[in-house]
Amino acid sequence: MADAIPQTDVSRPSALPTANLSQRGGVPPALVEQNSVEYLDAIEEEWNKKVDAEVDILVDGMVDLVGIASIRAANSLLSITHSMKLLLLLSDEAQIAHRRDAEMKVVQEERDEAKKQVEQILNELLKKPSGSTQQPGDGAPEAFKDTQVS
Repeated sequence: MADAIPQTDVSRPSALPTANLSQRGGVPPALVEQNSVEYLDAIEEEWNKKVDAEVDILVDGMVDLVGIASIRAANSLLSITHSMKLLLLLSDEAQIAHRRDAEMKVVQEERDEAKKQVEQILNELLKKPSGSTQQPGDGAPEAFKDTQVS
């Protein structure tokens, strides 16, 4: 057992005897005549092609993921835009109400000023000249003088 080769998972390239390959008949002569370096180069090239194919599949998958993410981002952007429009509309409603209240205040002030002017004009019209003495009922319009009780 001392001369036995230990069993491992490590691949040990070795040239196959040509007699066994020739008996199968399906192996092309180019493979039979390859040395171990050429054989390893061919295997490496085959694995590189497999890795390239797998990387291409992964790239296509990533492109699909980016496309899906873009669609989701577009939907999210649309939702945000909709929310902003609603916020703007509600903000405009508040602004309209504020303008309406301010205009109502101005109109009420104008009304109060007009009342004061009407009151002043009526007081001037209803006053008697300063030389006459005032009697009860004086200063009131003529229509109201007869209705007062003495």
